[in-house]
Amino acid sequence: MDDGFSPQELVMTLLGSHVQPRETRRVWSGGLVLLLAELGFSDGAARIALARLAHRDLLARHKEGRHVHYSLTRRTLAVLEDGDRRIFSLGRAERPSGDWTVLWQSIPETRRRARERLVRRLRFLGFGSLQDGTWLAPLDREAEVLALLAELDVTEHAGLMLGRPSAALDLRAFVTRAWDLDELDRRYRKFVAEFGSAGEPATDRDAFRLRTRLVHTFREFPALDPELPGELVPVPGKRAAAVALFHDLYAALAPAAQRHFDEVTRV
Repeated sequence: MDDGFSPQELVMTLLGSHVQPRETRRVWSGGLVLLLAELGFSDGAARIALARLAHRDLLARHKEGRHVHYSLTRRTLAVLEDGDRRIFSLGRAERPSGDWTVLWQSIPETRRRARERLVRRLRFLGFGSLQDGTWLAPLDREAEVLALLAELDVTEHAGLMLGRPSAALDLRAFVTRAWDLDELDRRYRKFVAEFGSAGEPATDRDAFRLRTRLVHTFREFPALDPELPGELVPVPGKRAAAVALFHDLYAALAPAAQRHFDEVTRV
């Protein structure tokens, strides 16, 4: 699986897709290492990824006899819930024109990690960067952003405003400063071409690999697609096809992929 994905990102994708119930299930670390090996990562890279996720409070480590298990932390549960909301709602409803959200921040260098986390989460919420420290989203994201600023303890370093673009503004020219709409259209077309031609998996392992690649590729779209109102900017041509394909394949591959995950992670 040489798509440039990091092992830490893939672990989060695997856990979000297969761990149920999320609040209580523990997963054998050796099984996660084996699954990452199937996806092209060495044992060393897999174990380092798990250790780093635990250090970031995204996994909780449990020693049970000779085995180590991991469970999801409260922080991870919140991250996965946000991710599910964005991933599974993308392109499912028409976004009417309304208030837009503008955020500006001046988080000091001493809080660099908080600034980096803010940027990652803003992109996943559909924000685009207009210039250093200034972010724009074509929806009312006030509640989500205020909660995020409070979580990162950087509220004092940020400002937030809701408003609407001027009717006199060349909106497409303006938004292309924040989002690469041509690249977005290309990515949707590539997704449909790649996964629309995927054949029937021969084994549970093949289904697991295909579903993992499907989810991990599609989960990038919320950070790329601001879901601009269709009456203002044309909707990407292949978005509807990509969304339908994702939901169909995600459900169809689930039983076989889950069987493989459970079999490998069972001690």
